[in-house]
Amino acid sequence: MTHVSFACYQIGQGMDRPKQPPAPARVASFPAVLGADTRVLLLGSLPGQVSLARAQYYGHPQNQFWRLIGAVLDTDLTALAYPARLAALTGAGIGLWDVIGSAARAGSLDSAIRAPEANPLAALVASLPALAAIGFNGAAAYRLGTAQLAGSAISMLPLPSSSPAYAAINFEAKRARWLALRHFLDRPALAPGASTP
Repeated sequence: MTHVSFACYQIGQGMDRPKQPPAPARVASFPAVLGADTRVLLLGSLPGQVSLARAQYYGHPQNQFWRLIGAVLDTDLTALAYPARLAALTGAGIGLWDVIGSAARAGSLDSAIRAPEANPLAALVASLPALAAIGFNGAAAYRLGTAQLAGSAISMLPLPSSSPAYAAINFEAKRARWLALRHFLDRPALAPGASTP
């Protein structure tokens, strides 16, 4: 008779334990882009991976931001190099920043943001005497930004996200909403101490 011996192992012995996924990397926003007479401040949530890699606001080629704000200015910003795009914005009285200063995030989606630390929006707004309106690029930016700026007299506009991940409405519908920013760009800057009519 042939005897077959079996080795006995304790449960788990000799087997690798499942590895925990690494914690998502912490990413940070870019510095604010501002002109001397910023009248409209556009706030996103946090730059995505492609934007971070390119060190450019809205650097993903499928992001519709530059087409949308170009429609507001009636200028093809997509045809310009990045520094010229920024110069066109600041020259028109538009500033850029993000509501989140840094956060842990895997990928680029706002839904993946964890442990966000806010940018000091209230201090920035207080430093812009000509500011007439803040446009929030997407729902996350609006939710987090308006919570910081509760009680501010500045007009705040929720704008449909320019992200390619937001496809609930088409480009033309987004464009129609973004064109509301023109009203605030056409208004003259207020003199210090003046009130809105």
